[in-house]
Amino acid sequence: MHRESVSPWQHHHTFGQDVVRVGESRTWWVIGLTSVMMIVEVCAGVLFGSMALLADGLHMASHAGALGITAFGYGYARRHAADPRFSFGTGKVNSLAGFAGALLLGVFAVIMAVESLERLVSPVVIAFNQAILVAVVGLAVNGLSVALLGVDHAEHGDDDQVHHDHNLRSAYLHVLADALTSLLAIFALASGKYLGLGWMDPVMGIVGAALVTRWSIGLARDTSGVLLDRQAPEPIRRKVLAAIEVEAGDRVSDLHVWSVGPGIYAAIISVVTDDPDCASRFKERLPADLGIVHASVEVQHCRTVSR
Repeated sequence: MHRESVSPWQHHHTFGQDVVRVGESRTWWVIGLTSVMMIVEVCAGVLFGSMALLADGLHMASHAGALGITAFGYGYARRHAADPRFSFGTGKVNSLAGFAGALLLGVFAVIMAVESLERLVSPVVIAFNQAILVAVVGLAVNGLSVALLGVDHAEHGDDDQVHHDHNLRSAYLHVLADALTSLLAIFALASGKYLGLGWMDPVMGIVGAALVTRWSIGLARDTSGVLLDRQAPEPIRRKVLAAIEVEAGDRVSDLHVWSVGPGIYAAIISVVTDDPDCASRFKERLPADLGIVHASVEVQHCRTVSR
């Protein structure tokens, strides 16, 4: 048999990773907004002698770098989607970038906590008026960034893929952390200016660090599960079992379903049956809405299979 004769049974492994995803263009917009605000805050901090503004500007610079990783992940996955060296396409680049973002979130949380503790011990003089003004502008920019990355699922008609886009989630959590930082900074600065509670600034920093740490842990848990080929959610596996075992003589002896990209899965299914005809009939039973883009079915004959 010539190699060309099997071509009708071959298929590509890009699985939609070669198209521009929802989050990619929006991430670039957010990078631009974050970079502009970073420059404004750093310049304002130097001009007004405010260490608080300068520190927040540098904080935004670090987040701009993290968002750059998000953008790189999208671009790399798209450019190498058809590369045969990737067995199941480049979908996991999405989760890898998200995992890197989770680690950076954790690092930023630690830096925020350490800096806040230092300011509790050794308070710094804050130029409240200028700091509040720039913090309000920063909150507006961060709010716009959150709105850009908070994708409307219904608009795009691909709820499952948006939900599983860990790269987009990483970018969203980074800008959400910035928005939270700005909001807490406004509250703390206003407390210091009008109530004389200067200690509120570092305390709010510690509160923000705790929340960011929680987001970081959640994102790291979800992305690491994808990278380590954790089994797909139980409802998906139950549907696969129900679809394959629809006839009395068919039983699944081994089942592996795992994520290979945002909202898409691969499956290896071992079926024991008393009617071992073509394995394609079992593939045809798999529901199309489960997102299983690559399925390998092994069929074994056993005449004693029964319910």
